[in-house]
Formats: sequence, C-alpha cells, structure tokens
Amino acid sequence: MADVSPLQKARAEYSPKLPPVLAKCGPFVKCDDGAPTESVADQADVRAIFPLTYGAPVITFGRSRKTETQALKAAVILSGGQAPGGHNVIAGLFDGIKAYNAGCELYGFLGGPSGLIDNKHQLLTAEIIDAYRNTGGFDIIGSGRTKLETEQQFASVVKTCRTHGITAVVVIGGDDSNTNACMLAEYMERLARADTTQPRIQVLGVPKTIDGDLKNEQIEISFGFDTATKVYSELIGNIQRDANSAKKYYHFIKLMGRSASHITLECALQTHANIAIVSEEIAQKKQTLRDVVSEVATAVRNRAAAGMNFGVVLIPEGLIEFIPEIKALISELNDLLARTGTEFQALQNTDQKIQFVAGRLSTVTAAAFKSLPATIQTQLLMDRDPHGNVQVSRIETEKLLVEMVEAQLKEWKAAGAYKGKFSAQTHFFGYEGRCAAPSNFDADYCYSLGYCAAALVAAGKTGYMASVRNTAAPSTKWTAGGIPLTLMMNLERRHGENRPVIRKALVDLGGKPFAALAANRTQWANANEYLYPGPIQYFGPSEVCDRTTLTLALERG
Repeated sequence: MADVSPLQKARAEYSPKLPPVLAKCGPFVKCDDGAPTESVADQADVRAIFPLTYGAPVITFGRSRKTETQALKAAVILSGGQAPGGHNVIAGLFDGIKAYNAGCELYGFLGGPSGLIDNKHQLLTAEIIDAYRNTGGFDIIGSGRTKLETEQQFASVVKTCRTHGITAVVVIGGDDSNTNACMLAEYMERLARADTTQPRIQVLGVPKTIDGDLKNEQIEISFGFDTATKVYSELIGNIQRDANSAKKYYHFIKLMGRSASHITLECALQTHANIAIVSEEIAQKKQTLRDVVSEVATAVRNRAAAGMNFGVVLIPEGLIEFIPEIKALISELNDLLARTGTEFQALQNTDQKIQFVAGRLSTVTAAAFKSLPATIQTQLLMDRDPHGNVQVSRIETEKLLVEMVEAQLKEWKAAGAYKGKFSAQTHFFGYEGRCAAPSNFDADYCYSLGYCAAALVAAGKTGYMASVRNTAAPSTKWTAGGIPLTLMMNLERRHGENRPVIRKALVDLGGKPFAALAANRTQWANANEYLYPGPIQYFGPSEVCDRTTLTLALERG
C-alpha cells in the first residue's frame, strides 16, 4: 500500500457502527413486510412498465438465527458523481456477504455501469477493501455515468453475470442510477421467469447523492450529504471571517444542488450567511430573474445604509432552472435539441447555434433566451449529460447575478437611491466536497447501507433500495430494511418523451428546516451573525464529532 497521511492511517482504525439488528444478527435477518406499495405518481403507467416488481412491500429487518448457507457471487458498481462514504458502502457489502458465507465473492466493476456492460472488473479482496475503509472518493473501482436503458445493454449485463456466476448486482447511485437499477431488476425478473434453468439475478440499490434530493419517508438522507455540507460550511465560514475582516467584498457562492436547494439550505443554517436563495421558493412565488436580482440588490443597499459594504450570498447551482421563464426555456431547449440534434451539432460556431435556437423557440421563451448575456446563452446550449439534463454546474449563475445586481445598483446610484460600494468575488463549491473523508455519521451510515444491501441479497430480494432509518438518533436506535424502487417512481420528460424516473425530493417549504431559515434570514441579512463551523471533526466529544446535519435533526429529531 502507498504511503498514507497520519489522519488516513488513524481513520483506517475506525470501526463503523451498525443498526442493532445487523450488529447482532449480521445478514441473517427476517423480513417483516409492510402493506403493498404504489408509486408516488402515475401509478397505472409505472405499473405497466414494471409489472413484475411493482407493488412490493416496504421491508423492516427483524432478528433471526444463522442458517446454513451457500457461497454466492455479487457485483457492485459506483454510478454517477462521487459522494463521501462510497468506499464504506462497499466495505459494508463485502463484510456482510462474507459474514453470510466466507466463500462469497464480491466483484467490483470498473468505471460504473459501463464496466458491467463491458466486463471490466476486479475481484475485491480483504486487502483491497481494508486499504479504502473510511476514505473519501470512489477510486477503489471508479465511477461513470453510462445510462443502463436498452435491451442490448441489459443483455450484456446478463452475459457478464453469467460469465462469473454472479447472482446479485448492487448499484450505488442517485435517483437516475437507481432508476437504471429498477429497470434492470424488472428485466432480470422477466428473464428469470422466461428461463427457469438459469440462476435468478437480483438487483438492489443504495441511495447516494450529496445533493440530498434522494429521500422520502423511508430514505431519510442520502449518503454524502452530511460530509459535503460540512465541508462547504467550513469554507463558507472561512469566507465569512475574511469578509468580516476586510469589509470590502461581497462573496457570491454557488453550491452543488442541480434540482434541489438542500445543500444551500443546510449551509445557510450552519453558517448564517447574509443571503441564501432557495430555488423552490423562487418557483413557488413565480419570481422572475429580475425579481431575484432586485431582492439581492435590496439587501445589499440596506446593508450599505448601515455601513456594511460586504456580505455573503449562497446560490444553489440549479437556481436558473427554477425561475419560471428560464425553466420553460430549458424545457423547450431540451425538446428542441433532442429533435434537431444532428442539424444543431453540424453548425460551425456559437453564433450560428444561438441564431438557430432563437429562431425555433416560441415567442415567450425566445424573449427569455435573448434577454440573457451571450455567455449564459452559450452555456445553456452545451452538451446535455447522459440523462438528457442541462449541465447546470457549467452555467455561471453566480456571475450572472453579480452582473445584474451590479447593474441594478448603478441605476439606483444614478437616481440617488444608493450610496454604497459594491465589489464582488465569485466562487463555486462543488468538487471540494464530493470526495472528502466521510464524517463519522457518513462512515457509519454508509457502512450500514452496504451491510443492509448484503442482508437484502441474503434474503433473496430484488428491486429494493437499502434503507437505514431513525438516523437522527444514535446508531444504537437505528433500524434497517428495504424500500421498493418502484415506490419512488413517476414519469418525467426526458429526451423529448415521458420516461419512468425516481422522483427527486425538493426542499419542503412547509418543513422545519426552511422555517428555521425563514424565521432568521431578515436578521442575518441586516447584521453579521456569522457562525464558523470549522473543519469536520473525527475525534473528540460526541456532540462535536458525531453530530448530524441540522436538516436531519429538524426533520427527524
């Protein structure tokens, strides 16, 4: 093993905690079934797409006794963007199947779903696993964004599994990746019923995303959110200290969160930043881009009147998709580019592409498109990700807001309505948090999710997501089980057509976390009540090193 830092060496000795049912019984659990389930929306359509896996009950693990077992072979892939704790999920899965039967084997497929399709793999051994326990990153086997959706891809996965004798596939990923897992599970069930001479292949999911938008009543938090928000909050606190020292800059900080503002909300609660924009509130109020700019500029003007020409503004990266006229524009752009992709890509330069698009949009969306700076227009036309989404992290929303706020302040100054100074710095905190060494919470939670997945494998389940609950309490009170992937499904517009996907969980504007922000944001905007969270602590008093996010504490505490 290569040289490691003193902290990594010390963290390797940390023993993650498990829910009591898994700590006492290992993977030998009984599955207590709840009532049959329905998808969150579009029930008839989702049932028609997933007839074999639809309607399964939520499972809660109960205690059982060890039984005679046969060795099995399982596969694991890391899918989508990195999140702290992925290595511990794999470690928990490895330890769980080895506890089930010491002869079990775990194959890690390299580079995400494409590794499973192309049979690029590594047999994971205890030596390999031990080197990655409690570490950040996905580098043990790598990740990727290939979307599993075609019959040809599914057939390739089957071929890979048959080659190695694999009878269980665990997909560690976010909503889109677990949508893939749901589709693959349905395919495998159909295959098993059509040919009973071949072993059945189970497919299970694990909830991963730092964005925090993969959650529901049973999935209380996606792994990585705890660590990432603590990393970002430390950085925001550092910048707040700097701003309050120099007293001359506004810092516009864009944070991860394409489809939901959970990260921005959590970081605002941890740091008391002066302004925190919540995309879901913008959408509910049907605010225009000009409205958002006016609110920020007004806060800047009010602070200037009190002698404060500095501050911190938090911006979710997906903000631009929540502004009604821009959301409509993006939706129309997605459909347009899906229909005319070849013709569009054949154009030689950016100006031609902008003119091509502007001439084919409806009157209202064309006006919205033309109102944006050329840099933002160009960024909206960049290649979509493999799931057909705009790559919003490439859209420099923070710079757009700075430019427009500055213009508004100049208008007010010319009219004698503003006398302050405005100088801005922009930041984007994204990759900084994705591969951090997991917090104690994420180390425990991820290991528990992996072990939970092993127990689902042992129980013969398929089409389920591992679920660990009561996570706002100490781990001695955690429970474990599984939630049907189909329960989270609805239909959404992708690549110009309706497709089944797991519904994202947006910020609940009626929930306690947002209420906490709403109750304090006027005071935070007009004063400097900054909190400085500091770096993640791994050792020391439990109230320092084992604390959860404020979002989880408020929602579940």
